[in-house]
Amino acid sequence: MKFLAIGLGGFFGAIARHSISRFTQSYFGSTFPWGTLAVNISGSFLIGLVYAIAAEKFVLYPQLRSVLIIGFIGSYTTFSAFSLETFSLMESGNLLQAAGNVFMSLTICLVAVYSGTLLGRLV
Repeated sequence: MKFLAIGLGGFFGAIARHSISRFTQSYFGSTFPWGTLAVNISGSFLIGLVYAIAAEKFVLYPQLRSVLIIGFIGSYTTFSAFSLETFSLMESGNLLQAAGNVFMSLTICLVAVYSGTLLGRLV
């Protein structure tokens, strides 16, 4: 049942991502990935908000937290998970690990996109 609930949250997150991205692109134009940037910023804000409310204000049922964070926000943008994990490392004083996460995620992911593109063009 938990997987179904997460999947339902993911369904709505994906629709929200698509809608907000398209709206933003139509408003600001397509010369820069404004839609993706808007989704990543708003998703990072949302995951921080839900995390703080769930951890510090009042307890959310674990299933509801999973639906919101893993399902909806995770589907809306995985960049938000990266941001929260990096923030958690920074907040706990692990600045070197946080910097390493940022550096490796950006560098290795860009190399992975490049490698996948090269492989896809060969196939």
